[in-house]
Amino acid sequence: MAYETILYDVAAGVATITLNRPDSYNALTTQMYRDLLDALKQVKRDKGVRAVVITGAGKGFCSGADLTEVQGQLGQDLAIGDVLRSGLNRIAMSIHQLEKPVICAVNGVAAGAGTGLALACDMRIVSENSSFVFAAFVNIGLMPDAGATYFLPRLVGAAKAFELCVLADGQNRVTAQQAVELGIANQQVSHDDLMNETQAIAQKMATMASKAIGLTKRAMAKSLNQTLAEQLETEAQLQTIASHTSDFQEGVLAFIEKREANFKGE
Repeated sequence: MAYETILYDVAAGVATITLNRPDSYNALTTQMYRDLLDALKQVKRDKGVRAVVITGAGKGFCSGADLTEVQGQLGQDLAIGDVLRSGLNRIAMSIHQLEKPVICAVNGVAAGAGTGLALACDMRIVSENSSFVFAAFVNIGLMPDAGATYFLPRLVGAAKAFELCVLADGQNRVTAQQAVELGIANQQVSHDDLMNETQAIAQKMATMASKAIGLTKRAMAKSLNQTLAEQLETEAQLQTIASHTSDFQEGVLAFIEKREANFKGE
């Protein structure tokens, strides 16, 4: 399917969504929100898609919201909360709740809402050209959004997250190496190898027990707001679901027969 602001491609069980406004470092617009939401719906519905990669075209991953869209409304009754509810909030929630692995290939700068988009993904692979600018919000008189205040403290701790989002003077970028050291990114690879390395990870996941991966993602999401007792019960319930899948039967047989499992994602 063709989109105005993104590219969408499916190959080898992996859907690749590319933000495609390189002249603006893939700044997010209302149309891009629509395109991303539709693409994520396609991913959810398509049983042939078992993993997802999100990346950006050109030199940047995503520079955040396109401020030219709101420039004309400055000084007026700017309902930015409604914009978030209908766009970025739905995108972050869709990625978070999608029971398929989503890997972000951060090919350049991720700033403002672009950081929230990256953090909503399950993994982040970064190139040496990438960086994160969490304080892009406060530098223009706003607070972080797009899920950044939810995901970042859980990755780096509350104090460090506050520092990254507030104490910024334009030089306070998180480099690719720092992102890995802080736990924001999973690994750093060379820029030329970024997509190949990310696709290799995604394609590996696409051949694994997809239902088990989805249930693992659901359990980890629930763990953020549950007691130990509640989480143990969640594990018992979800493990029951996993044990009724064809992949579980195949996995057990493959283990006993000492062969490679042929998972179907069912």
